[in-house]
Amino acid sequence: MTTAHATTLRSFTELNPVRDDVIAVYSDVRAELLHLPNYALPAFTERLDRHGSDPGWAAVLAYTPDGQPVGYAYSNIIEADNRWWKRITPAPSSAYTQHPAVALKELGVCVPWRKTGTSKRMHDALLAENVTARYVSLMVNPAAGDGKVQRLYESWGYQSIGISRPSPESPILTAMIRPI
Repeated sequence: MTTAHATTLRSFTELNPVRDDVIAVYSDVRAELLHLPNYALPAFTERLDRHGSDPGWAAVLAYTPDGQPVGYAYSNIIEADNRWWKRITPAPSSAYTQHPAVALKELGVCVPWRKTGTSKRMHDALLAENVTARYVSLMVNPAAGDGKVQRLYESWGYQSIGISRPSPESPILTAMIRPI
């Protein structure tokens, strides 16, 4: 069994050095969904490039001892007027939006490293880098893993605050939040 200790986490604040690694892991993690427009590689790389130029972009990647990327998590800092908040129905409480927050945009782990604690380690390391935000928000497909992914986030303290559909190709997502 693969363990979380077989990976090393590395933090980044610029996309260019890790762009190819993020895309490689995404391609593996989402392999069964790449035929769908929202999950297709061109759609993901467009989002990744846009997110990589947004304020406060940060990422944590997990690497095997031989240097292979096996997981990634990345986020941005969002303000009250950010489109992230504007796409959530009902509108989020001003308690969440009145101060900068972390928007966890993506988190993915290759199959052999799932259920090893790697995703939680990356998540926690990514949040540990941020000392100014009070909340972290994410959006999850409630159908992912037959609901297991959303339940995992709930076990990490996230709670639902509404729904969002970031693009016409996107499924309806559950918007979630928790204190940092």
